[in-house]
Formats: sequence, structure tokens, C-alpha cells
Amino acid sequence: MDKLFVIAIGGTGMRCLESFVHLCAIGMFNNREVEVLTLDTDQTNGNKGRVEELIRLYNRIKTSDTAAGGTPNVDTFFSAKLNLYRFFTNYSIKGRENYRNIAKLTTGQQEQQRDNKLLSDLFLDEHTVQGFNLAHGYRAQTHLGSLLMYHGIMEAARNVAAGMQVQPQERELEQFMSKLEQAGEAARVFIFGSVFGGTGASSIPVLPRALKDFVEIRSRGASSIDLTKTKFGATLLTEYFTFRKPDDKQRINREDSVIADASYFPLNSQAALQFYHSDTTVQRSYKLLYHIGWPVESKKADEGQSSNKTITGGADQKNACHITELVAACAAYDFFNRSSLLDGTKAEYLYKAVPFANQAFTFTAEDLVGSSDRAGEVLANKMGAFFSLAHISLSANGGAMGDAGIKAFIDLLHRNKIDQYSSIDDSACTAINDYLKYFAYTFDRDKFIPGWLYQIRNSIAPGNFLFNSKAFSDNHSELHKLDVGTLFTDARYHWPKSLLSSRYDTFVKKLIESAPSAEQQVHTTKERFLAHLYNAITISQGFQPNPTKS
Repeated sequence: MDKLFVIAIGGTGMRCLESFVHLCAIGMFNNREVEVLTLDTDQTNGNKGRVEELIRLYNRIKTSDTAAGGTPNVDTFFSAKLNLYRFFTNYSIKGRENYRNIAKLTTGQQEQQRDNKLLSDLFLDEHTVQGFNLAHGYRAQTHLGSLLMYHGIMEAARNVAAGMQVQPQERELEQFMSKLEQAGEAARVFIFGSVFGGTGASSIPVLPRALKDFVEIRSRGASSIDLTKTKFGATLLTEYFTFRKPDDKQRINREDSVIADASYFPLNSQAALQFYHSDTTVQRSYKLLYHIGWPVESKKADEGQSSNKTITGGADQKNACHITELVAACAAYDFFNRSSLLDGTKAEYLYKAVPFANQAFTFTAEDLVGSSDRAGEVLANKMGAFFSLAHISLSANGGAMGDAGIKAFIDLLHRNKIDQYSSIDDSACTAINDYLKYFAYTFDRDKFIPGWLYQIRNSIAPGNFLFNSKAFSDNHSELHKLDVGTLFTDARYHWPKSLLSSRYDTFVKKLIESAPSAEQQVHTTKERFLAHLYNAITISQGFQPNPTKS
């Protein structure tokens, strides 16, 4: 079985990774262990911080007394094991703030300084690109970004090889690379990033070669990665959001002298796709490239923000999630689950269309993951089950307004003579409840705060997305009265009810009939609890038993 690796680059890559983590949470990666690397120039990036916290929360839910981060399970929630590594190129240290300082254009012999300046001026504007602050990324300067990202990874390799002044982020990169090196030809590496912006667009072309060279430098030539055999895949994610143009006041600010202008994103995307189609290095490095785009007017990423300033990065960059990021995560699912990948010397490009009528999209599960091996049915079942669990915890048991949620549901089970989960402690209940808030929604007093799935749904509104519109209510009173068993538009998947009991009450009473099985590989009380819920909701939804596959 191939070993799975995911690399998320830049703000867009982090949001794609967020969708990937949620696919893991609903149970789409059975019995798999995934090595995850976040790669950025901006260690304070808000999207980066959000997804890393999400993975840490995921791992708190998985962790047991004997295994940090838990173990892989089968056909249950949180079935994959995730190992997180973080690397960033540090531009906050004095002398590393911009290209001019990193390249040391004013050091060395006079003739060397002259040659370096002439070469730099040929490719990089002297007054803007060579001097802007790099802390918030490469700002659509991909020619600069590719150079500096490769440089940063090589610098880390040399530091690790020398064993001196190794920074924590360099050590984490080295740990990730050790796993990749050990996997050899069994490695499948999927890279999330955009092709129209800064960090992701800069890194996707050079990353396979940079990883190969890292291994060679770190091992002093004793080891390498064969790019013709290691299987790389990536998203070619073109423009799908826009933001306000920077005003003159911001442009004359030296720190912001170079700012990505969203009006150029369509042109950037076209140029990038031409490059990926013709570049021989990319063609040799990747097996599959997934072209993902947004064919209608781009969404405004900064809509509703109080600041008039164009956000270039940092903690303030916390963009809402978008359906294209879920499509990218499903591309990773496709890449990891293909029975075989082409061994040719040229990358294959994949794309598909989604129905669009009356100015709206209609997304089905098959549109996201296809229909082979019943993948669409599996996704619908698992997504529906997790969404049902979110409503059970957050609305039916008050979790969205406080810390009750899962704990209150366990107390309800106890009152119904299902008391084997009463030993699950409050901290474990809180972790599960907090994850469900990230996934679905929460309330800050009376203010509704949409989570990931609501944001995905909002990005295609008024189009349809898997569930009926009532499932996405943002009104506290309506959510409290929501029939959790009727989330799907297709009535075949509604929970059964009796003449005397609601669907929810019938579900609770039938829980005892759907105990976890040995095939699910669940061992701790917490794992058995999650598997028990998964089984009961799946049975209630009326889906056929899921095929056990990775």
C-alpha cells in the first residue's frame, strides 16, 4: 500500500488542506496514515494558523493513553491518522527582510557586486520587487518566489547536514523528508496550491526538484528521490476569489509597495496554465495535475471586512472557505485512491464540469468524487452522518451555545440504558464538540458564526449542495426544532420514525442495535463511541454498507 503525503502551500493551499482534514474527519480515508506538511513564507498567516489548529484538535480527539494522535480506524469518524509538520522560510530576521538583503547584492568584490546587480535588475524590478518585505509572501511575483522558495529549502538542507543552528521548522521539514525518503517508490505526494497568486504559484513548479535536492544535500549525496518513480500530483487551482484593489495611500507605503492585484488573476491563470502545459520539468515531475477553476464571477474574499486595506497576509488573512477548495481536496482523494498511476514521462491533466443553470450550480456527491466504486454514495453517507452528528451535538444538545453538546448526548444515552460511554471525560467531549463547531457552526451569544460546511454551501448559493436548504438554517430557534433525520433532499435517506416517536428518539432507541465491530479497528472507549454513532446514523440513513477500501 502506498504511503500518503500532503503538502499545502500558501493561503489557498491551507484552505484546501482544511477541506482535506474535514474529509478525513468524516471518514473518507479509511485505515490510512497521512504525513502533512504546511509550507509558507508567512508563519503568522491566518489560514495557516486555522488549519494547523484544526489538525491539532483532530489529533486531540484521536489521542489515547497509549498513542499520541491515535491510530488508523475503518468506517468511522476520524478514521485517518494525521501527522503534522510545519516549515516556513523565515524573513523576519534582520538581514533577511527582502531579496536585496538575502542575495547580499552589496557584499563581495566590486566586480561581483556589479554582475549580481545586473543579473538581478534583469529579472527583478530594482525599486519594488527587490526591496519589498517578504514576510507576507511573494505577492504574485512568482519568478522571485520560485527562486527564494528553492533557496529556503536548500538552506534548510545545508543546516541539517551541518548539524548546526537548525531551526525548529527546519527540523520538522527534515522529519517529513525522512518519511518521504523511507517511502521511496511507494510514496504518493499531493500538493495543494493556487497558480494565480504568490507562494503556491511559486512553489508548485520547483517543489519536486527542491525535495529531491534536499535529500541529496542532507545525505551528502548518499541518497536521493527518483522523480520518475515517486508519484506527485497537484492542483492547478485558477482564480476563484477577488479582493479590493489597493489604494494609492497603501501603494506608497514601502512595506506594501508590491501588492497582488486581483484584477490580474485571470491573466495570471492563463499564463500559468500555458507554462504548466509546456514546461518539461513540470511534465517530468508530476503524474497527475488537476485543473480546478471557477467559471463564473469570482467571490469577494474580503466582503464584509471593516478594514479598507488590502490584506497581503498575516493573522488577518482568514478567508472564508470555498467549494473549489473542497473540489481540490476531492482531487487528492482521487489521486490517493487510483489503483495505478501512469508511468509515462508526461503529466496527465484532469478536469470535469458541474451542472450550471439559472445562474446557479448543482453539486452532487458524484460531482465531487465520481461514481466508481460507489465513491459518491460513500461521500454522501459519510458527509451526511457527520453533519447529522454536528446538529445532534450543537443544536439538539446545546453545544453551539456552550460546552454541553457531546457530554449532554452521552448523558441522554445513559438515561436510555446505554451507559458504556459515561467514562469519556469532559475534555474529550469538549474537543469533539469544538471540532463540530469548526465543521458546521457556532454562536457567539446571539450571533451565528458559520463553520466550514456552511461556508462551502454559501460559496455556491443559491445553488444546491448535497443537502436541503433547511439543513443550513442559521436561526437558533429553527436549528433547535430541526429534524436531524431529514437533511438529505432525497427522502430515501431520511431516518425512520414510529407512530409514537420522532426520528431522533427512534434513532436513540436503536443505537444499541448498531454496536461497533472488530472490523472497524476501534479499541478505546472514545473510538468505540464514535464508531457506534457512525454505524447508527449510517443505518438510519439507509445507505448500503460501505465497501472497506483505502
